[in-house]
Order: sequence, then structure tokens, then C-alpha cells
Amino acid sequence: MTASTETGREPGRARVDRWRTKAEVLGEVRRRPGLTRVELARRLGLSSATVTETVTRLRDAGWLCEHRAPVRGRGRPTTTLLPAPDGPRVVAVDLRHEDWRVGLAGLDGRVTEVVTARHDRDPEHVAAALRAAVGEVAGGHRTVAVGLAAPAPVSDDGLVRATELAWDGVDLAPITAALDAGCGPDPVALRVGNDATLAGVAEARTGAAAGAATAVFLTVEVGLGGALLLDGRPHLGAHGQAGEYGHLPFGDPARPCPCGARGCWGPEVDGRALARRLGEPVPGDPRSYAVAVLGRAAAGEPGAVDAVGGVAAALGRGVAGLVHVHDPDVVVLGGLARGLRAAPGFDEAYVGALMAFRREHPVPVLDAVHGDDGALHGAAALALDHATSPEGLADSCEPA
Repeated sequence: MTASTETGREPGRARVDRWRTKAEVLGEVRRRPGLTRVELARRLGLSSATVTETVTRLRDAGWLCEHRAPVRGRGRPTTTLLPAPDGPRVVAVDLRHEDWRVGLAGLDGRVTEVVTARHDRDPEHVAAALRAAVGEVAGGHRTVAVGLAAPAPVSDDGLVRATELAWDGVDLAPITAALDAGCGPDPVALRVGNDATLAGVAEARTGAAAGAATAVFLTVEVGLGGALLLDGRPHLGAHGQAGEYGHLPFGDPARPCPCGARGCWGPEVDGRALARRLGEPVPGDPRSYAVAVLGRAAAGEPGAVDAVGGVAAALGRGVAGLVHVHDPDVVVLGGLARGLRAAPGFDEAYVGALMAFRREHPVPVLDAVHGDDGALHGAAALALDHATSPEGLADSCEPA
């Protein structure tokens, strides 16, 4: 953002450029905490003088701390670089169909102090509750960004269009209104992303897809979402809305989807699909209903076993289709998809739908490491990515 001359700031580009090396250093410490200054200089190709100046600036800004490294042989004692335990924080928000969770994270990305509550889906009520929760969790901390995972496509303008919640372009920016970054007049930045995409980011960075050049992440909650991860980064498409795998036409072409299309894959693999197979009414909370049916199947109830097997097969066939399209190193399943993967019917349907040359060594399908916390961890990563970028550092570390 370019600041006006009335604030006394330099033009935006000059301010941001001063923080580029600092952002590179923070990024390296995020990936490899415990680096020495010598190792940092070698990895980034920096001079010792530049490293000294940069580390000092980041330490003064509260981001880093240094600890004496163990002495190994001769030579001068050195220190290791670590996230400051009392440094700046980001708030992570996971807004789900039935409830929300809000937590706090530092540079290490670990989410703590999590609070949760159910909501009534009314956008004004949800926004007000989240504003209060964000303020409560951030209280007493220097908060530099908020990351929010939404159960819906998120457009370039940051509006949440959640068909399952009957939301059409809801702006959640007011949830940061009560926060104070402690520096300057600008509000704390809010970054919003699709929940499935952010859960995929968490798996690509520190989960089952870590190190994979190409990975597909899928999660079943209410409908199905996911992300294509390339070297740990999500492919977002031309307008930030890629990864809507749940709306691929893998379902019954006569069945309408709340998105407005027909034949979508998502309604074939969630709690609504289980209810149809069991001849039961459409559940008000499809996710909670699906959890209950998976439990009934695990207990051996014949109808539930058949229903879960049919839905698992629908999931397996679709996963095979995505393997053909993306040729990934790995497919990672989160949410309810983990339970469906373990059900009879998934493996046979998955392998049976693969092209013949893939069947001898099928692409591995793994459970998500972060489980139900994936979107929350991804929201923290989204906020930290902004806060530790040159733009974010310039905004939060320089006075008005």
C-alpha cells in the first residue's frame, strides 16, 4: 500500500524494498529454526555484515531471539536464531458450517489458546461473535495479521460466498476492527482463504504432503473441497477460486447442488449422500450426521455399512479421476474423507478406476496429519505469510 505524504511515510515501494532481505531471513527461520548466522548467510548468499544488521533489526522488532549454540571444537561461540517467544502474533480463524474456532500463533506457526463456539449461520451474528473472539484471543499481544479459513469460494475482493450457509458475498473485514497492531493508523490485515485450500497448505508444509512436488488435497465436510499443491503452494486459478473439486460433474446429472449446478461430486460423498442411501431425511447438519453414520457402520449396522461403502466407492472413483488429471506424487485426504478411505469399497473403486498402467504402482492416498485442525493451521500460515512479507513487515514495523 502506498501511504500518503500526510503520514510522513516514504512512498510505499521504497519502504517495502527495505524489508525484502528481512523477509527472506524470517522465511528461512520459519522453515529451519535453530540456524546459526553463518548457516543463514550461506543459505541466502548474504554477507556477515548484512546478516548482522538484518538479525539486529528483526530482533529489535520483536520477531527473533538468539540462544547460545553448543560449542563444537575450536572457534568463537555462536548463537542460533529462533522465533521470539513473546514476539508478534497472528490470529487464525476457522469458520465452519456449524461452528468456528479462533486461535493465536507466533512465528513458529503453532496455534494455541483456541476458543470455539457454535453459530446460527446468520452472517451478522457470526461476524459479531468472531470480532469478540478475535479481540479476546489477541488481548495483550501485538497482533499483526488475521487469517480466516472460510467454507466457501473466496473471490479476489475477499468476499465469502458460502452457498451451504446461504451467504452471498459476505464481508468479514469488520472482525479485525477492535485490533491494534501497535504501529500506525492502518487496521490489522485480514487474509481470507478457502478452508480446504488452507488445510492443503498445512499438509504441504508440515503434513502428509511435505516435500511433494505435486500433491492433491481433498477434504469432505459439507460437500467436498480441495487444492492442487505445487511445491507447497496452492494453485489458485485466475480469480483465486481453483480447487472446487466438489463441483466436478462426477455425480447424478439429475441431482441439483446448492451451488446452482447439477450432478456435482460433493453431494455424492457427504452426509447428504449417506442419508439418501439410508432412506433417511436430509440432515440439518450433514457433517455431524456423517460422523454418526460412520460410527454406526464401524459398529456393524448392516444398512450403515452398505451406505458408507457406496459413498466410499464414489469418493475412490473421483480420486482416480484427479490422479489422471494432475499426476500427483501423493493424494492426501482430510475431514470425513479419512473415514471413507478406511471403509470397504474405497480401495477397490480407486484402483479399478485407474488407467491400467497406473495400477501396479498407484499414487499413494494418505490420511491428513493435521486432521480436523488443518484449516486452522492453514489460516495461521496465511496470516504469517502476509505478516512476514516485505509489505507486511513495512506496515507493522515502521511508525506512521
